[in-house]
Formats: sequence, structure tokens, C-alpha cells
Amino acid sequence: MQKIYDFIAQRPSGELVRLSQFAGKVLLIVNTASKCGFTPQFAGLEELYQRYGQIDVLVNNAGITQDTLMLKMTEEDFEKVIKINLTGAFNMTQAVLKQMIKAREGAIINMSSVVGLMGNIGQANYAASKAGLIGFTKSVAREVANRNVRVNALAPGMIESDMTAVLSDKVKEATLAQIPMKHFGQAEHIADATVFLAGQDYLTGQVLAVDGGLSM
Repeated sequence: MQKIYDFIAQRPSGELVRLSQFAGKVLLIVNTASKCGFTPQFAGLEELYQRYGQIDVLVNNAGITQDTLMLKMTEEDFEKVIKINLTGAFNMTQAVLKQMIKAREGAIINMSSVVGLMGNIGQANYAASKAGLIGFTKSVAREVANRNVRVNALAPGMIESDMTAVLSDKVKEATLAQIPMKHFGQAEHIADATVFLAGQDYLTGQVLAVDGGLSM
């Protein structure tokens, strides 16, 4: 039977990374985005606890959009985005927090967005979920700071991804015009910032905007 360390992962740059180099360390790989975060992955999380007894880093990265203007947005449109983007992060955080507090060590990184800082036309639901995630981050950070558990958020700007690929050229051009650095971000920028936050032991309750200056 194969173990997680037998696999090879591919970075966004195309570089192959053998997970065997992380043997002996606790890896939490999460792609949770349904039923308010209650997915079969919780069973895997429990198994991870039983085997290793500790989770070191949690990245709440699940997210969707359901864009439409406010006057056309239904309650279902609003709640669907909130449940996945915000409630899912709540559920995953609650699932690992007790163990992190007990170990007096851990890092939680919540993926917010510049939309949560600035708002955006047609994204009232998405903005609410990402702004809520910032408030959630700061509140939990205050609760667990004295236990050496750090909770921070990333606020990506326009990052080239499957989510942004569906946008029209007109929207992309209008967004690009607002970015002081005049180019979109890459997945590597977010990955590097995530690793940075995971490794900091005196940084908590902060929101790091990786957006080429868009939100400044």
C-alpha cells in the first residue's frame, strides 16, 4: 500500500517535489470545499491525529465564487459562498485547534482576498466571506496567541488561476490598470507567502496582501 511520502507533487512552476523529503514530518493536505467543510477528509484528519498525534500547519484554502449583482443575488447564492469560504475554515480550524493548543505549537493560514479588503462589484457574497475570514483570523489569533499558535491570513490579489481564467479580457484589462506593478501574480507568489507565514514564530493576527500594490 502506498503512503503519502511515496508520491511526487508538482509545483506551479512545473518543478517536481518528492514528498519523501518530508518523511517523519506531519503533512496536512486539504482541499475542502463542500458541505460547510464537513467532507470525508475529516476522517483522514482524524486518522492523521491517531497516527502522528499532532498537526503543525493548517492552510484553509478552499474557496468559490458565485458572482452576480446584489439586486439579482439570491439567498442561496450568498449562503453557498459563505458556507464554503468561511464556515469551512471555521470547521477545519476547530478540528485542529485543540491539538495545537495542547502541543503549544502550530500555524493556521487563512486564504482571504483583496476583495475582502476593498469590496468588488458583483461580489457581495465573496467579499463578505473573505472579510469575515479576516475578522475570524484576528479573533482566533487573540484567543490562542498565549499558546504559541499563530493565526494569519493571506489576501491575494489578481492571481492567475482557474478561478481567474474564466474572466473576460475586458475585466482583466480593467483590473490590470489598477495594479501599480502592472502584472498579475502567480501561484508561486502565494505559495512563497504561505511558507513564510508558516515559518514565523512571532507573527500572528496579521493580513498579508499579495497583490502587486492593488489594495495599498
